Amino acid sequence: MIEFFITFLYQPFLNLLMIFYWLVGHTPIGYDMGFAVILLTLTVRIILLPLTISGHRSESERQEIERKVEEVRYQYRFDPVAQKKAVKKVMRSQPRIIISEAVAVTIQVIIALTLWRIFSRGLTGADLHLLYPWLPESPQPYNLTFLSRFDLTHPDWILNAIQAFIIFIMETIAVINAPRYVSRQEVVRVQIILPVVSFMFFAFMPAGKKLFVITTLLFSLAVVFLRMIVRLFRRIFPPASTEPGQDSGEVISPDLAQ
Repeated sequence: MIEFFITFLYQPFLNLLMIFYWLVGHTPIGYDMGFAVILLTLTVRIILLPLTISGHRSESERQEIERKVEEVRYQYRFDPVAQKKAVKKVMRSQPRIIISEAVAVTIQVIIALTLWRIFSRGLTGADLHLLYPWLPESPQPYNLTFLSRFDLTHPDWILNAIQAFIIFIMETIAVINAPRYVSRQEVVRVQIILPVVSFMFFAFMPAGKKLFVITTLLFSLAVVFLRMIVRLFRRIFPPASTEPGQDSGEVISPDLAQ
């Protein structure tokens, strides 16, 4: 299992990062592993964009499932066995959403493990033998800093705080655009507890992992803003509706027209 992870997941990921590092080195920026991480993140997010769009489209369906689960739990609140069976039945009624969520979580876990190994030991010399022979050579030692300030192999509280702040912004937007009433407890949970827990969870992780997460969050935030702009545009300029039988090629029977 470990060999499969290294050969088919970790090694390609590591080499793709080094390709971006080499490309950045041939720009006015110079060799900067932080910008290579940003390019790698954007590449991954673009590849996973169909999955992201599918997740947004399933948002209303997911909220409907949550509503049904709450109803079932209330209905069988005095019968835990029946409640458990009813909840399972509701969850199984939408397998596509469950599978989509599982795939998304699995991908995120794989990426997290890969980045953790890259910046904890991979680029410090332990995994350099995994670089492909045809890979363009970059001068060593590698510049494992971002903007000559952030050491990507060690934790950094500034990047951690930026990450928590972006999560706060995203959750605030989610609360504002929520299609249903959001209780005060939910607001506290998503706007305060979630960013704080995120800050503490990533506190001891390498800054390279945090830079990946920050870029991912900013990409997701851009997608959210784009969807908001599209919805606003559709409200201002709604699609023109056509009358039956006009400009649509529809033919109305004389009997029906009377």
